[in-house]
Amino acid sequence: MKPTPSAAANEGFASILSALAFFFVMTAYYIIRPVRDQLSGAVGSQSLPLFYATVFAVMLALTPAFGALVSRFPRKRLLGWSYSFFIACLLAFVPAFVAQDRIGARELGVVFYVWVSVFNLFVVSLFWSFMADIFDSLQARRAFPLIALGGMAGAIFGPLVTKLLVRLIGVAPLLAASAAALAAALLLLLSLSERRDGSRRMRGDEVIGGSLWAGVRELWTRPFLRYMAILMVVGDGIGTLTYALLADYTKAHFPDRVARTDFYNDLDLATNLLGALLQLTLTRWLLVRRGAGWGLVVPALVNVALLAVAAAVGVGPVSVFGFAVPMLGVLMVGSRGFAYGMTKPAADALYTRVPRETRYKGKNFVETAIWRFGDVLVTSGVNLLGAAGVAAGGMAAIGVGVSALGAWVARRAAHSPDLQPEAPPAAAPLASR
Repeated sequence: MKPTPSAAANEGFASILSALAFFFVMTAYYIIRPVRDQLSGAVGSQSLPLFYATVFAVMLALTPAFGALVSRFPRKRLLGWSYSFFIACLLAFVPAFVAQDRIGARELGVVFYVWVSVFNLFVVSLFWSFMADIFDSLQARRAFPLIALGGMAGAIFGPLVTKLLVRLIGVAPLLAASAAALAAALLLLLSLSERRDGSRRMRGDEVIGGSLWAGVRELWTRPFLRYMAILMVVGDGIGTLTYALLADYTKAHFPDRVARTDFYNDLDLATNLLGALLQLTLTRWLLVRRGAGWGLVVPALVNVALLAVAAAVGVGPVSVFGFAVPMLGVLMVGSRGFAYGMTKPAADALYTRVPRETRYKGKNFVETAIWRFGDVLVTSGVNLLGAAGVAAGGMAAIGVGVSALGAWVARRAAHSPDLQPEAPPAAAPLASR
């Protein structure tokens, strides 16, 4: 049924406000990402297992805590309190980064790594939970692509702002810029929550209920979820391997924290541009013509090719469009760009073929706790291989085999027996997101 002109106008305005809010959310996040990453570049890969193990432990502890908060408080109130808390934290971190040399990059890195992970859980997850409250299913199918595009624009704009500001004002003030972007997002979301959708008030005052611990049970009972957990560890493991090796590279080549922040920011910008290009071109064609399963397989095969090149030519500088860039940088941009621009939308498409409890609780557990467990596993493995005398090229060769395994698991996940049948062609437009 087509909406009335007034309802359509209201929905369109709400979609624009939401897209703009998500633009500011992702801008805030991508301003602090290179600030976080320069800390790993200061300490090298040896400290990454400590960073990731602490994050993993905190995420496990926060899983039931987050579920309890969602169960007890109206989401609108939880949104306002949470965003305000993180804005205050961003400002509180400014003097800590001013004193980074006295505090120590390792000590500050542990705290900030944990905090950024919690930031991502609450700020991004709550944003999409709020979107699910204010749009019904049919509206979501029309609005969510626009909102996601706003987020991708913020993921590109954030690194551009960081690149412009970091050499002018330094690292610490970037946190204040991130706080300003997050405050803009909060104002837009609070304004959106007060709007009326026709005669129905937006549902921001309802208590949702539920617990995220159900995701643990789902992992053991559903073959599809087990495949996705393995794929998370294997697929993200390549990115984590590259990240660990790149931490050693930046420690050796960028002793200045401004230069490290600028370098990681350039990687984020290139990654997000590649992700946006894929979403606008190849990804949609592949998912429509060949199915979501291929959207998981192709990135794994791209990783195989990139790692094979790295194993053959080494991880040092290579020429890309006339510029000398480290092969590790090419590997990171390629693997993460395909992960954001193809793997993520393909995985989300497959999750539409499982029950709602799996889609929300099981998916959340895989994409938080399992993800962080994989980080701990891979970085610990990198340190053990390094201690055994395995060079970066040898680790890349091992990664070729791991990525090939990821391609096989991806294919299995797309044909998991517990996936619901796909909608018939006539119903496909209504089922798409």
